[in-house]
Parts: sequence; C-alpha cells; structure tokens
Amino acid sequence: MIKFLEVITQKRTHFEDITDEVQEVVDESGVQEGICYLYVPHTTAGIFINENADPDVKWDIEQTLEKLIPWENNYKHIEGNAAAHIKSVLVGTNTFIPIKNGRLMLGTWQGIFFAEFDGPRTRKVIVKIIEG
Repeated sequence: MIKFLEVITQKRTHFEDITDEVQEVVDESGVQEGICYLYVPHTTAGIFINENADPDVKWDIEQTLEKLIPWENNYKHIEGNAAAHIKSVLVGTNTFIPIKNGRLMLGTWQGIFFAEFDGPRTRKVIVKIIEG
C-alpha cells in the first residue's frame, strides 16, 4: 500500500508532527506486522523522528540547524536556498518504522516530523506499508 500525505507549511523552517496521520495510514492498511517506510520527494525538506512531548525540543533543533547552516552564507547556488538543500541532506529524506500489532513501534516520547526548510509550501510525504 502506498499513500501520499499532504503537508502545508506556514514559514521557511517548519516542523510538522505527522505521527497521527502516518498511524492512520497503518490503520487503513490493516497490516499487523511489517514496516512503514516514509519518503519525502523534495530537495529542501526532510523527515525525522524525535521527541514530540516537549515543543522546546523542536525549537532547539530548529535553532541549532540555523546556527550550523545560516540562510545567508555566500553560497553559490543561484536560487538562494542553498541552506535548505544542506539541511535536507543532514536531516534526511526517509526513515523506516517497524509495525507491531498494527501500531508504529515508536518510543514513548517519539514522534514523526516533516521538516520544511524552504517554505511556505505544499509538500507531500510518501508512505509505503510493507507487510511481513
């Protein structure tokens, strides 16, 4: 089963918790044991798993990435969004999550975040559920 999730971002850098939407895809699939594969088909966005209980964690990640890769830094990429491309490389564009008893096997404090680095935009996340 393959499903496309739409994510609408509101600012240049935006982390959207998509955990519930991904679990809904797992529920729809009926798969009890398997793998959930997530892929972001964009060069200036990504996906990551981290704590979703405390919003300060999300803020800390955003601020640290901005310090490491500032928007302005004499980049050569002519479109002006080189920082977004670099952040996407560091964060990554895919991840796997095991499924057991029809549930994503995330840790107690873990959530799935879509990471926008060149917004605002309308983006998509490809969700592939593999039984087995």
